[in-house]
Amino acid sequence: MVVLAASIVSKNGKVLVSRQFVDMSRIRIEGLLAAFPKLIGIGKQHTYIETENVRYVYQPIEALYLLLVTNKQSNILDDLETLRLLSKLVPEYAMSLDEEGICQTAFELIFAFDEVISLGHKENVTVAQVKQYCEMESHEEKLHKLLLQNKIDETKRRMKEEASKIDQMKIEKNRGNKGGFMSSMGSGRIESSFSDMSISSGGGGGFGSGSGFGLTNDIDSFASKSKGCQPSSATAPPKGLGMKLGKNQRANQFLESLKAEGEMIVEDAQPSKLSSHIAAAHQPTDPVTLTAEEKLNVTLKRDGGMSNFDVQGQLSLQILNPEDGLIQVQIEAGGNPGVIFKTHPNMNKELFANENILGLRDPSRPFPTGQTGDAGVGLLKWRMQSADESMVPLTSGYKSEAAAYLSTVNFLFIEYEASSMFDLRNVVISVPLPALREPPSVRQIDGEWRYDSRNSILEWSILLIDNSNRSGSMEFVVPPADSSSFFPISVRFSATSTYSELKVVNILPLKGGAPPKFSQRTQLITENYQVA
Repeated sequence: MVVLAASIVSKNGKVLVSRQFVDMSRIRIEGLLAAFPKLIGIGKQHTYIETENVRYVYQPIEALYLLLVTNKQSNILDDLETLRLLSKLVPEYAMSLDEEGICQTAFELIFAFDEVISLGHKENVTVAQVKQYCEMESHEEKLHKLLLQNKIDETKRRMKEEASKIDQMKIEKNRGNKGGFMSSMGSGRIESSFSDMSISSGGGGGFGSGSGFGLTNDIDSFASKSKGCQPSSATAPPKGLGMKLGKNQRANQFLESLKAEGEMIVEDAQPSKLSSHIAAAHQPTDPVTLTAEEKLNVTLKRDGGMSNFDVQGQLSLQILNPEDGLIQVQIEAGGNPGVIFKTHPNMNKELFANENILGLRDPSRPFPTGQTGDAGVGLLKWRMQSADESMVPLTSGYKSEAAAYLSTVNFLFIEYEASSMFDLRNVVISVPLPALREPPSVRQIDGEWRYDSRNSILEWSILLIDNSNRSGSMEFVVPPADSSSFFPISVRFSATSTYSELKVVNILPLKGGAPPKFSQRTQLITENYQVA
């Protein structure tokens, strides 16, 4: 028996997959396959055709043909047995039995054909053995991945060390500068009066009161961070934090064990220069940087409905050079009537209310410079609350028919649906599971998954949700458990758009001349987003 080629063709003669097992020219095999549809008769019971030189042994698979091209001296019984084995393998690897499904899994089918036929002769294998051979792990590949992950972890550690050194140098430089300033508010620090925000319709709200800015040597007194954080000058990153990476330690232990067994391990030099460049890339490069950040807090009910929706935002300013401190910031807010804005106590509220310009009460005083933190100086805060369920950017939960029988069946079907108002990035849906001895079996998923065995959480990751995938689903198998074991579902994501649609229009210099170059960053992040 000599099998010349194993192929999958459509009924109109289009070749989808073809694997040759003997030395043949491309023109010859294309000619043989092109002649096959013309030789098939109508109403014939047999599934083979003989020509002057070759024999075609075929089997219909829905709208396709699985075809073996053999020489005329081969044993027809062996050919039919080989054909039956291949017909069982095709549905195992093909996504669907149509042209698109076959083309998407062409390489997997070719690898499976190679396990069944070698040099034109059938191997004594079964379907289970073929699947096992194709799925066997490679020791060299696993070793390569560990080495690569080890390099990535080491680069991250060095990057954190370099970033810590840069921050420390900036802090020491700022301490040495003279002529800084701090606010002389009655409540002490701007940070304490501005961080506690309580917006109400009366407009009072927890901001405190304060007078103008006064010149002192304390440059970090105006640094406003997110609630509960300290000024940047007091929070130098702890040294040696990168040495606590457990994953790096486990990888090193595995490599040491391989060395003890006699394996040759070749490790590349660590890219220290690259890590320093990466750390420096996160530092602001423009003279003026404005960051509009919104934090989203949402609690959805598992049976439908919403119990909490709260958005809190802040516009922060960061200036690198002291000569660029005498400025005002002109903004443009979106037309969302549910957003309530509150300026910093030391801002000119009338100027903001009439012209949407953020400037200090005393225009002769500059904004602080040299802030090393990511947040910079807080200029404006806003808040939005709503009971409208359509404002929720992403909903997730179990399908009703599956949720009703969680205690009696062992498969779950969870889905998400995103609104069209935002494109969501780095979406992670964390599904709590009962304590399991083995990871759950994920049968179908739109995206990727990871199982955290320590916390018994199944993480469903979608890199980007846009108009092409506003909805998706995942099906997985777990042992039967009470329905409360699968809640609350936590969701994390980010977006480059915000509810307030706040934009920085221009930077207005108060000393004349050209305005300094500025950049603006806008992001929406989740702070507490869950389905309970």
